[in-house]
Amino acid sequence: MTRTEVTTPEALPEERTAEASLRPDRLSEFVGQSNVKESLAIAIEAARQRDEPLDHALFFGPPGLGKTTLAMLIAREMGVNIRTSSGPVLEKAGDLVGMLTTLQHGDVLFIDEIHRLRPQLEEFLYPAMEDYRVDVRIAEGPNAQTIPMTIEPFTLVGASTRYGMLTPPMRARFGLVERLGYYPAEDLRQIVLRSASVLEVSIDDDGAEEIAKRSRGTPRVANRLLRRVRDYAQVRADGVVTREVANAALSRLNVDEYGLDDMDARILRTIIEKYDGGPTGLSTLSVAVGEDAETIEAVYEPFLIQQGFLERTPRGRMATASAYRHFGFRVPQGLGDGQPSFFEDRSGG
Repeated sequence: MTRTEVTTPEALPEERTAEASLRPDRLSEFVGQSNVKESLAIAIEAARQRDEPLDHALFFGPPGLGKTTLAMLIAREMGVNIRTSSGPVLEKAGDLVGMLTTLQHGDVLFIDEIHRLRPQLEEFLYPAMEDYRVDVRIAEGPNAQTIPMTIEPFTLVGASTRYGMLTPPMRARFGLVERLGYYPAEDLRQIVLRSASVLEVSIDDDGAEEIAKRSRGTPRVANRLLRRVRDYAQVRADGVVTREVANAALSRLNVDEYGLDDMDARILRTIIEKYDGGPTGLSTLSVAVGEDAETIEAVYEPFLIQQGFLERTPRGRMATASAYRHFGFRVPQGLGDGQPSFFEDRSGG
């Protein structure tokens, strides 16, 4: 008999009811990331045949690609409990001791944003991951004593949006290390159709495709846009999401045909209009657009770079020829030829 329970010390954005209800129940239902799925499926089956806990696993990549979902699917496929937390929430060793000592054999401990763990907690995890023991301090000061305590073998699943910030000793202790990449539009279309079925939303293939194209390669964004388009269809249309309805709804949300939202446009237009296309530094750009520098770097830049609208250079951020064309500006001489633009030239000559 399997046992699966989710215990969350602090509610994470991924754990909100609306989002959690759209998660797949089995690994086979997970859409996209085929290489990651295959590696996980093999590792899980091998661990089950040996009746051993799964190796510690690390998932890294941009936000919203399914790292939390995969952690929960690992627990479900292994038939064990899962406890979740995040790096910024864990402040002292006692926080980890409380979770580790309550884990049963083979249980999963999921730590989101694991790269933000305090160094002393990271070192505290090393013996727990390797030898399944923790050193409990029972006093403070010069007479401080520690008692080694054995814990049940478990699986640590870490998720990170900043793989490079993980220390080499921590990275080396994960047996499974998988990078999650942005999803192609076809995978996102399948996710939208599945989510629409769960939410009981009437949608046709064209409507799903339109949402998928504007979802920044990210399932979380696709599901969020689907819920907003559903609201628009319910109030302004006949409740059916078609391409025309999706296009109208997304236009009202300032999400264009490339999936660029208001902040994306503000970042690119600021670089073009205020800084002559760049280069400009991240901190300067952050002040100019009114957004936190870390958010720009972790959330907005990866997509803009992959879509060919932004470049990182040693001197700062630069808008590409594609960005100029997208917003109807004349491309400066020498910036690059690229493809002819179908956007109107609004530069005035």
